[in-house]
Amino acid sequence: MGLNSTPSAERLHIGIFGKRNAGKSSLINAITGQSLAIVSDMKGTTTDPVSKAMELLPLGPVVIIDTPGLDDEGTLGEMRVQKAYQVLNKTDIALVVIDGNVGESKEDRALLARIQEKKIPYLVVVNKTDCVENKKAIKGKEDWLFVSAMTGEGIQELKEKLGTLIPEQKEKRPLVADLLQPLDFVVLVVPIDSSAPKGRLILPQQQTIRDILEAKAVSIVVKDTEFKETMEKLPVKPKLVITDSQVFKEISDLTPKDVALTSFSVLFARYKGNLWEAVRGARAVETLEDGDTILIAEGCTHHRQCEDIGTVKIPRWLNAYTKKQIQFEFCSGTEFPADLSKYKMIVHCGGCTLNEREMKYRIRCSVDQEIPITNYGIFIAYMKGILERSIEPFEKR
Repeated sequence: MGLNSTPSAERLHIGIFGKRNAGKSSLINAITGQSLAIVSDMKGTTTDPVSKAMELLPLGPVVIIDTPGLDDEGTLGEMRVQKAYQVLNKTDIALVVIDGNVGESKEDRALLARIQEKKIPYLVVVNKTDCVENKKAIKGKEDWLFVSAMTGEGIQELKEKLGTLIPEQKEKRPLVADLLQPLDFVVLVVPIDSSAPKGRLILPQQQTIRDILEAKAVSIVVKDTEFKETMEKLPVKPKLVITDSQVFKEISDLTPKDVALTSFSVLFARYKGNLWEAVRGARAVETLEDGDTILIAEGCTHHRQCEDIGTVKIPRWLNAYTKKQIQFEFCSGTEFPADLSKYKMIVHCGGCTLNEREMKYRIRCSVDQEIPITNYGIFIAYMKGILERSIEPFEKR
């Protein structure tokens, strides 16, 4: 996979924060050497977080997020500031931009406190040094960087400093490769139904195939309707079968007991979440009572099909399993409630479009509030009675 095709969820997320008119957008353009962000002397030009995936040496593939000003005013302004703070949940590296003509503000200090609380690597960047007559007067900390987005002063040093802040968790992690040996056969079961994207595989399937190739193993991709015949024709038993969660039970019944079986959702729970927390969360199904509310959460927004897994299939399966009158609420995209107290449990998608930091933030929010959280695949495996089998490949590791 080339750098330009790296999925956004696998890129370093760099959040740019600061007050209105501190020069955040100008700094983005100076760092990237491109006119990615709209620049204006008018305060509040950036009203919503704006993300741009690109390559940035020496970091490689990144997502740069331009955020609204921390000092925005009024009812809408408060909402925009809240949006800026929400970006911290997915930020791997933060840049706090201070207007050199103004100096550090209470808004900057409040943001820095939150960044430090979340243990996010960060740099403080004092911008507009070309307009500052007395630079010594604003040198608050030794590690602050002084730059001019207008003249380019200090930009190269800033990029070099960014290269030293790569978070440890962004080191390459195996998705499935650590379970395999060269030339192992892996069968991937990919249903093609009304909800499948036309002409392409979904992101978890693409990433899993790529990881199998990295392990020098052999991937065999089949539809669920051809799985039985494919297994009969293989010269040797596969090392592993990975299935879409929606046909978990059917594929389990057709897979020999001595062949390891799991799902894409289980792999992603281990890859960027917390597999064992998700397993514990799934077992909370047994505690549900009439009137309980379940949150169904997804990391992306997409067009809902008539048999959508999140809004249709999981509620149907859950009601049939529990025989209880369960209430459901739904959220998607960047929206995830801060207060989870009204929910008895949370069922989340695999999070393939979310980066690791944001997925773990959502899990941590749930755990801190003592709300069980699981994901689609693990939840389905539990209800179908095959959870133990689906996590067996990982229990020995």
